[in-house]
Parts: sequence; C-alpha cells; structure tokens
Amino acid sequence: MKISKVTAKDLIQNSKGRIFTTTYTKKDNSTRVMNCRIGVQKGVTGEGLKYNPNDYNLIPVYDMQSKGYRMINVDTLQSLVIDKETYEVGS
Repeated sequence: MKISKVTAKDLIQNSKGRIFTTTYTKKDNSTRVMNCRIGVQKGVTGEGLKYNPNDYNLIPVYDMQSKGYRMINVDTLQSLVIDKETYEVGS
C-alpha cells in the first residue's frame, strides 16, 4: 500500500512503542533497513538534544539490533512495516 511521508510520520509517532521496520537512505546514500521503536528511555541522561529533530524532518528512534539511538530522515524514507502491514512511502 502506498502512503505519503506525512502519513508515514504519523504511523511512526502513533506506534506506541511497538517495534517496526524501516527502509531509508542514509546521508552517505547507502540504504539501511532497521528494526526500531520509539519511546525507549534506556540510556537517556535527561540532557536532551541540541536541536529540534522536527526542524530537519527527522524522527529519533532506538535501533533494536545495534542497541543505540538513530534518526530516521522522513524525506528519504522508502518503506515501513508496522503491525504486519507493509507500506511503500511516496511523496
């Protein structure tokens, strides 16, 4: 099913901490497939980020395989799998 980037961002924000899979293009033009989730508190110091990710159309997530925090660039998002539903992200 094809969805827009805005819809994809809403699906991720409303995932309520469930694990989902994304495919997107990184800054170095390589493609990354990542199992991740939002809302993870582990390792958070409370200091916060030095910038607002929404200003750059980024979503902070926790990478379940690398066990670290990553940013998903919504502009380069290609596909999304949430609740066993596969979505192809268009413009």
